[in-house]
Amino acid sequence: MSAAPQAAAPELILELADVETYYGSIQALKGISLNVREGEIVTLIGSNGAGKSTTLRSINGLNHPRKGTIVFKGKDITHDSAHTIVKLGIAQSPEGRKLFPRMTVTENLEMGAFQRSDKSEFKADMDRVFTLFPRLAERRTQKAGTMSGGEQQMCAIGRALMARPTLLMLDEPSMGLAPIFVERIFETIVEVNKQGTSILLVEQNALMALEVANRGYVLETGTIALADDAKVLAQNEQVRMTYLGES
Repeated sequence: MSAAPQAAAPELILELADVETYYGSIQALKGISLNVREGEIVTLIGSNGAGKSTTLRSINGLNHPRKGTIVFKGKDITHDSAHTIVKLGIAQSPEGRKLFPRMTVTENLEMGAFQRSDKSEFKADMDRVFTLFPRLAERRTQKAGTMSGGEQQMCAIGRALMARPTLLMLDEPSMGLAPIFVERIFETIVEVNKQGTSILLVEQNALMALEVANRGYVLETGTIALADDAKVLAQNEQVRMTYLGES
């Protein structure tokens, strides 16, 4: 009797290999290698200055690596422009949200779909964002700059989703938010992932990040110190002491 065929591993959609990124003469990433598979939530944790945001900037085309390669869905995007990378299917909700404060919620969301040509799907995607974040639906005509931090974070994630990304990158989505908003944001991250979007999550709240992620990487001064399943990392003594505040 022959054995049942093994299920194929999910497709690799993003792969960084030996990436070195600099700010002038200062080396911020010292040979980073990591990957994200289809359907995964992968988190990057580490202290301030470890290179988490620089990793995202290297992927999204804002700070091209000097060495190494970045491949997305089989295409080398190491030196592609930021707008090309968005078109290929990578969108980011940046640290600090960076909304257009004098524009309404609806106008900010529309900016997320700026490069899309399939305008027929536009309303369906707007409805999806309003379903994920009912509070945004209530405030659709409100200027983004007058909303609370939590509401602005919802709008920033919604704007990224309007690009219909294959990979959504989130940079510190819980930063500065009240606990009730943090919980809501993380519930939405899980829901977006269930709907089929892979997620690369940079997050200071290591405990919450490891709770929702499939896998994680621990960055220390531009290098990857640890890489494992999220549940394994959450139980790692070094991780618990350094990032989860346990003594």
